[in-house]
Amino acid sequence: MFKVLVTGGSGFIGTNLITNLLKDNFQVLSVDIALPANHDHLSKWEMLDILNYQELEKTALAFDPHFIVHLAAVTDLNGKTSNYYHTNVEGTQNVIKVAEKLPRLKKIVFASSMYVCKPGNVPADYKTFNPHTLYGESKVEGERLVNEIKDANYKWVIIRPTSIWGPWFKIPYIDFFDVVYKGKFVNFNKICTKTYGYVGNTVFQIRLLMAADDVYSKTFYLGDMQPTPISEWANEISEKLGKGRVKSVPFIIVKAAALFGDALSKLKISFPLTSFRLQNMMTDNIFSLKDLYAITGDGPYTRAEGTTETIKWLVKYRSYRLPAKADISA
Repeated sequence: MFKVLVTGGSGFIGTNLITNLLKDNFQVLSVDIALPANHDHLSKWEMLDILNYQELEKTALAFDPHFIVHLAAVTDLNGKTSNYYHTNVEGTQNVIKVAEKLPRLKKIVFASSMYVCKPGNVPADYKTFNPHTLYGESKVEGERLVNEIKDANYKWVIIRPTSIWGPWFKIPYIDFFDVVYKGKFVNFNKICTKTYGYVGNTVFQIRLLMAADDVYSKTFYLGDMQPTPISEWANEISEKLGKGRVKSVPFIIVKAAALFGDALSKLKISFPLTSFRLQNMMTDNIFSLKDLYAITGDGPYTRAEGTTETIKWLVKYRSYRLPAKADISA
């Protein structure tokens, strides 16, 4: 059976990918500085910082994988200097370096980000970049390192996950579910449409890109083909939670709440809405996934099915309490 080394396997996508791989009897090794989110993965985990090349090399050579899925990264947007994101650059360089020494390695899946271009700015091609954050800049540099690989004994692909959500997720998309759950989400006439992706479909896509021998040296956005209007999805979630449809309010009230959130953020007080998040909510961000779907086809989950599975997870792991009229039977 094939061996898969997953860097950053304790994270959101990594946790779901490892569960899926183990179900199909792959031998999996997860390396991460954090404990697995799913404690069932503890036996497959090794604490390792990919910035430590010597330890990475030792571990990778001993495991001798057929595939690497490189997900390890600093993904938050809190960094004030490029050094904050050095894992995304130097860590990727270390993975590339160690790959040269792995005789059985067939392919590496390198995870980048849709933030190599700012929201609303869909690039004309995969070599055009326009990042709006230091995080995005670090991912651009990571992609450049991968694209400079020459004469390798393995194949590679780059993936750019879009707005991925589902079980084991964290900020920002778990916040979206939390706000709807608490009845604090409101519709207003400027809410946007985006390309989202349910993580079960994302894992399905990663698996197919990893296994496809004739797909290499290419970049793919990951997500669900049909873009999602946020207001429509919020109503879906709210109704499944048994709370009915969400409320509608004038935009000026939402704008005032965002400014209030900005002020609280400066005091390091958490608030569900800031001007940055509001701008994201108002900015359409739709990607063409035709090249991806030409390889993977439709994913195994509909949005409604993914929403149901996510709510079940939130009930089990986040103590959501649902009224009797909640509909999570599907």
